[in-house]
Amino acid sequence: MTDTSPPSEQITAAFDQPMLLGESPLWHAEEAALYWIDIPGKAVHRLHIESRQHKSWPMPQEPGAIAKHAREGLVVALRSGMAHLNTQTGALSPLLAAPYDTARIRFNDGRCDAAGRFWCGTIYEPRDREAGTLYCFERNSLRDAHHPVTTSNGVAFSPDQRLLYHSNTPAHRINVYDYDLATGMAGNCRLLRQFDADKSSPDYGGRPDGAAVDSEGAYWCAMFEGGRVLRLSPQGEILREIRLPARCPTMVAFGGADLRTLYITTGRNGRSDSELQQYPLSGCVLSLRVDVPGRLEYSYRP
Repeated sequence: MTDTSPPSEQITAAFDQPMLLGESPLWHAEEAALYWIDIPGKAVHRLHIESRQHKSWPMPQEPGAIAKHAREGLVVALRSGMAHLNTQTGALSPLLAAPYDTARIRFNDGRCDAAGRFWCGTIYEPRDREAGTLYCFERNSLRDAHHPVTTSNGVAFSPDQRLLYHSNTPAHRINVYDYDLATGMAGNCRLLRQFDADKSSPDYGGRPDGAAVDSEGAYWCAMFEGGRVLRLSPQGEILREIRLPARCPTMVAFGGADLRTLYITTGRNGRSDSELQQYPLSGCVLSLRVDVPGRLEYSYRP
C-alpha cells in the first residue's frame, strides 16, 4: 500500500531564490553544506545549512552533474567535458574533454560508486532517438557503458553496491542492473518500473528524473511534471508518494547530520505563467524530514 505524504506545509524552501533548472543536489557531510547546480543558469551553488551562507560559481557551459572530489572541491560534468572546481579559490580546471558532439549532447545526472568511479550519463538534445548513454569516469578516463537513452537520469546504487539504477526520462522507464563493484561492470538489465507516458491523461504522474537510494535500499525518484517524489522498493513497488508545491522536481538528496532531511531541486525554466502562479516555489530547493535516513555520498577518486 502506498503511504501518502505529510501535508505540503511541512515541505519548506531550503533555499528560496529560484533556479531556472536546479539539479544534482549533493550533501557534503564534512562541510555540513548542500551543493547543487543550475543547468541553464550555468552555475554551481553551495548553501551552508546552519549559517545560511550561500555561494555560487559561474560555469562556462551548462553543468549536468557534480560529485565530490576525494582530494578537494568538486568534479563538474560540463557540456565540454569533466572539470575540477576548487571551491576554495574558484579555479576551474579541465580534466577530460567530452567524447561526444557538444552541439547536440551534454552530460546530465550522475553519482559516484563506492570504488570512486563517477557514473554520469548524457542527454541527446534533439530527443528524437536514444543517442545518449551512460559513461563511467574512472582514473581520469571515460568508458561508455552502452546503456542507450534519450535522457540519462536516476543514477543510483543499492547500499551493498550490487545494483545500479538508471532511468530514461522520456521513455518514463527506470531500469536496474546487476553491478560488480570490483570491475565496474553492469549487466542483466531489467525493468524496475514503467510509468504511464500519456501526458493527456488526468492521472498523468510525471516522468522519472533524478534519484537517490536510502539506507534501507529504497529508491527515491523525482517525478518531473508530476509534482511528486516516489519511494520505490527494490522490486519497483511504490512505498510512498510525496506531493510537492512544485510541479517539476528534478532530483533528491539526503542530508543533515542524521541524513534524514530530503532535499529536492526543482525547475521553472519554460513553465507557463499559470503554472508558476499555482506553484510559486518552482525553481527553489525544497526540503522535508523523512523517517528513513539516506547514505553518505562517495567521492570521485582519480
